[in-house]
Amino acid sequence: MTKLIVENKVPFIGPLVEPLFDEVVYMSDAEMTPDSVRDADAIIGRTRTRCGSALLTGSRCRFCATATIGLDHFETGWLKANGITYANAPGCNKPAVAQWVCAAILRLCPSPEGLTLGIVGVGNIGSLVAKWAKGLGMNVLLNDPPRAEAEGTDGFVSLDEIAKRADIVTFHTPLTREGAHPSYHLGDARFFASLERKPVILNASRGAVVDNEALCDALDAGQVRAAAIDTWEGEPKISCRLLEKTAIATPHIAGYSIEGKHRATYMVVEALRRHLGLDPGDASARVRPIPESVTAEAVRASYDIMADDALLRNDPEAFETTRDTYALRHEI
Repeated sequence: MTKLIVENKVPFIGPLVEPLFDEVVYMSDAEMTPDSVRDADAIIGRTRTRCGSALLTGSRCRFCATATIGLDHFETGWLKANGITYANAPGCNKPAVAQWVCAAILRLCPSPEGLTLGIVGVGNIGSLVAKWAKGLGMNVLLNDPPRAEAEGTDGFVSLDEIAKRADIVTFHTPLTREGAHPSYHLGDARFFASLERKPVILNASRGAVVDNEALCDALDAGQVRAAAIDTWEGEPKISCRLLEKTAIATPHIAGYSIEGKHRATYMVVEALRRHLGLDPGDASARVRPIPESVTAEAVRASYDIMADDALLRNDPEAFETTRDTYALRHEI
């Protein structure tokens, strides 16, 4: 008997996986305990499903996937050491996050032509943000030390250069605490004190990439002109102080589009099929193509970011419920 456990908030997945296993069980992340997953051969979850030694020691699980872009909730070293294949969905939500970024920019800077956008982290999402920002007439600075080391420094600038020249700074790094370039509190008190143009700060990456208390202090000191925040330290118990000070505040839904959810589910199912020795298929290719550029009019017509701001401000204590019940929007 083969068994798959799926977090019950992963959408569109049932018909894709139920033919592959003798038993498929849907449960909340809170219901995933060492006892409940012990006899699972595979697990598919989201950001709240933490796959590692605490959950999986003693289980027969040999495959874990997250239908999200990040892996900071996976104990990847332990999974590798224990022969457990893992997968995520990199880039699945990049048009939705880029839509959120552009909507925030246009709300806070209605005429962005000629402004300089500093992008910290130029992976799947940051690269698309750069393309769309150029289409809006912005100058773009790219900061990504791992890419600069691997590809050469042409086209990349230092974080100090972004602090000196950017009118807007947006963060798009994964959350890492170790290695040559840790991103934990990359936006910290030292960084904010070095800002020369009192920029707008945007964070739709991971909450702890920006030191939330330091950002509050920077807003108070006038080092930062305004902030738009989608990802928060301590979720779902977010900083009320930062919530009060942000110009735009949303409940970690920047990447929540119908198309993005389809991509994420298709990508992890393809990884699962490869793990099982099956043809992965090409379901993810059926999601509509991503535009190379956008106009301000298209961004504004596609997404009312202040409606999502109101969702959070009306009941910040219901952060997780608001996120779980969010009405998925369409991308541009």
